[in-house]
Amino acid sequence: MPDTIQELFADSRFGPNIAYIETLKEQEAVMAEFPPVLHASIRKALATKGISQLYSHQRQAFDKVREGHSITAITPTASGKSLCYHLPVLQSILDEPSSRALYLFPTKALAQDQLADLHDLIEASGETILSHTYDGDTAPGLRTKVRKSGHIILTNPDMLHSAILPHHTKWISLFENLKYIVVDELHTYKGVFGSHVAHVLRRLQRICRFYGSDPIFICTSATISNAKELADNLTNKDMVLIDQNGAPRGKKHFVFYNPPIVHDVFGIRRSAVLEVRDLGAFLYQKHIQTIIFARSRVRVEMLVTYMKELTKKKLFDKTVMGYRGGYLPSERRTIESGLKNGDIRTVVSTNALELGIDIGQLQACIMTGYPGNIASALQQAGRAGRRQEDALIIYVAQSMPLDQYIIQHPQYLLGRQPEEIHIHPDNMLILMDHLKCASFELPFSSTEIYGEFEVQELLAFLQTEGVLLQTSDKWHWMTDRFPAGEISLRSASQENVIIIDQSFPKETRVIGEMDRFSAMTLLHEEAIYLHQGTQYQVEELDWEEKKAYVTVVDVDYFTDANLAVELKVISEDKRMEDGERTLAYGDLAVLAIPTIFKKIKFDTHDNIGSGPISLPAEEMHTSGTWLTFDVPEGWEKSDLTDAMTAAAYAIQSLVPLFIKCDRSDIHVVPQVKAIHMERPTFFIYDSYPGGIGLSENIYSRWKDLLMLAADHVAECRCEYGCPVCIGAQEAGQTNNKHRAHSLLAELAK
Repeated sequence: MPDTIQELFADSRFGPNIAYIETLKEQEAVMAEFPPVLHASIRKALATKGISQLYSHQRQAFDKVREGHSITAITPTASGKSLCYHLPVLQSILDEPSSRALYLFPTKALAQDQLADLHDLIEASGETILSHTYDGDTAPGLRTKVRKSGHIILTNPDMLHSAILPHHTKWISLFENLKYIVVDELHTYKGVFGSHVAHVLRRLQRICRFYGSDPIFICTSATISNAKELADNLTNKDMVLIDQNGAPRGKKHFVFYNPPIVHDVFGIRRSAVLEVRDLGAFLYQKHIQTIIFARSRVRVEMLVTYMKELTKKKLFDKTVMGYRGGYLPSERRTIESGLKNGDIRTVVSTNALELGIDIGQLQACIMTGYPGNIASALQQAGRAGRRQEDALIIYVAQSMPLDQYIIQHPQYLLGRQPEEIHIHPDNMLILMDHLKCASFELPFSSTEIYGEFEVQELLAFLQTEGVLLQTSDKWHWMTDRFPAGEISLRSASQENVIIIDQSFPKETRVIGEMDRFSAMTLLHEEAIYLHQGTQYQVEELDWEEKKAYVTVVDVDYFTDANLAVELKVISEDKRMEDGERTLAYGDLAVLAIPTIFKKIKFDTHDNIGSGPISLPAEEMHTSGTWLTFDVPEGWEKSDLTDAMTAAAYAIQSLVPLFIKCDRSDIHVVPQVKAIHMERPTFFIYDSYPGGIGLSENIYSRWKDLLMLAADHVAECRCEYGCPVCIGAQEAGQTNNKHRAHSLLAELAK
C-alpha cells in the first residue's frame, strides 16, 4: 500500500491535491479461551468457521451476560461484535429450549444479513433452533409460526412499535420466555428516532413484566464517546460497558485529498464526484479492491456509470457494482457475495454498507465528502483493511464548510473521540405519544410509574382529552383509535405532511413524511425535494389535508427558502453572564412565515431564479440557546446585520462538528434587536417541536463554537466570502467576510 501512495504522489493528476497523510499502526489480536460452559454444539459450529479461540471482548461479553448483567459492547467495524450476542443467546436456548430472544436492527437489510449469518452458525451446530425475521415482508402464513415457535425473532423498532407491542396477546410465548433483547448498531439511535425508540423499549419492558419476564439487554455499537450513557438512557437499565477491543487491525494509511480550485473568486473546487471517479479508476487499474462511499443514491449511480466505462468493452462484466437502498434483496446478496470472494473489484455504496453487513474486508476506501460525523467516518474507514494487511483510506473533500475545515484540520477526524449521542425521552410530545400507546397495550394502575416517569397527572390529562377513563384502580383506553398507527418514530410531531409521488399516475405512492414546520421551507410548491438521492419537484402542497404531491425531475439546481422568523423567549432555564454578553438556554416560541424561495445552481451556487411562497404562519415551541451582546463600537446597523447573517451561516455549518446531528436538525437565527432584550442576539434552536436537547449541548460551549467559526472564516482562501465560509455573496459585498470574522473573534474572547 505505501507503493500505491507513492504512485498517487507521483501522478500529476493527484499528487498536488494530497493535503495530508497519516498512518495508524497495526494492532495485535488479544485472544481468550472458550468459556468452560460453552456448549459442545456451539464449539463445533465455531470450529467450522476456523474459530478456536475468542477475542477478549467476546469472552468478556459472554461472561458478563451469564452473570446476569446487561452489557454494551463498543468495538470497531469487523471486530466480531455479533458473537457478543449470538453466543450467550444460543447457549441459553440450548440450556433451556423454551428461552426466547428478540434482536432489533435499525434496518430490514441488516436484519436479513444477520439472519443469514445466524442460520450458518445454527446449521453448523447441528441443533434445531428456529430463527426468523419479522417485518413488513414476512409472509402472512409464516407470521403465526414465527409468533408461536420462533426462538430468535429479528425485527426493527418500527415493527416492534406498530405490529408487535399493540398485539402482544398474540406473542405470549415470546414475552413469557424472553431472556435477551439485542439492540444492534446502538449509535444509529440518536435525536428524535432514538428518543422514540427509548419509549418503545420501555413499553416492551412493561409488557415483559406483565408476562413475568425480565430480559437482559445486549447492545452493540460503533465507537462513540458516551456509549454507556446512551445505552442506559435508551434501555432505562444500568449497563456494563465493554470497550477493550481484542480484534486485530492492520496498518491504515489515511490520505486527505482536496480537489483543485476551479473558480478563485467563489472558492469553488472541482467536483468531488469527478475526483472520486478518477481515483477509483486509478485503484481499479491497480487491481485494488475498493469501496467508494457517496452520500446519495444519485451520486452512487453517477459514479457507477462513470466506473463502468472501464469495463464497457467486456460483456457481462460484474467487477464494478453499485449498492444502495432500492435494490432487490437477491441483488444485494449477490453483491455481498461478490465482495467476499473478490469477484467485485469496486463497489459504490451509500451508507447502507456502513452498518454491520458482512462484505469481508476490502483493501481501500474512498469517502466522497465528510459523512456528517466522526463515528460514520470511522465506520466507513473500517471497511478497508483485509485481515491484518495494510489499508488505504482516501477522504475527498467537497467545497463545503465541514469538508474544508477537516482538510485544514485533519486531526479533528483522526485525533478526536467520536461524538457523543444524546436522546431525550422526556420530550413531552414524544412521551405523551407513547403513553397513549402504552395505555392501549395495557391499562395503567393508579400507582404505576412508566419507566422513570411519574405519569399519573399525565394520565389524568388524557382522561380530559377523552382517550382514557379512570375506574377505581385503573386507567382504561376508551377510544376506537389505534395510537401506534398515528405515530412515526422518525418525527416528534403528529402533524406531519405526507409526501406522495405521482410521477406515474397509475402507481401513486407515499414516499415519506415531514413535520409541518420543516415542510414550509422544503415542500412548498416548486420546491426541489430530495429523497434517497432522487430529485422531486413539489407540484402541489395541500396545507389543509397535509399532503404534498411530487414528481421526479432531473434538474441542476436546488431550492432554498427564506423564512421570516420571530422568536419569543417563553422561559429561561439556564443563564450565565460573561462580561457584556449573556448566555441562556430555555424554551422558545418560533413563529415562522415563509416568504420567497431561490433556485440555486449546483456547484457555482449562482441564483438562477426565485418565486413567492403563499403559506400561513406556523408556530412551534422548542428549546434553544442564545447569546446576547452589545453593539460593537463604531458599527452601523446595516453592517451589523450583514455581519451577523454571514456569521450565522458559518456557525450553522460547523455546529455538526460539536454535536452529532445533521445541519438541518438545528437553526441559527441572528437578530440585530431581539424582542426579549432589545440587543443583538444569536439564537440556536432545535428544529423539532418540543426540542430534543441538541441546543442544550451548545449552551456551555458557545465560546468554542464561535472560535471554531472565526478560525474557519479566517483560514478560507476566498477573498470576499464564499459557500465554504460565510455563504455565497452578491456583487459588491466585499466587506462581509472581514466583518463576520471580526464579530466572531470578538464574541469568542
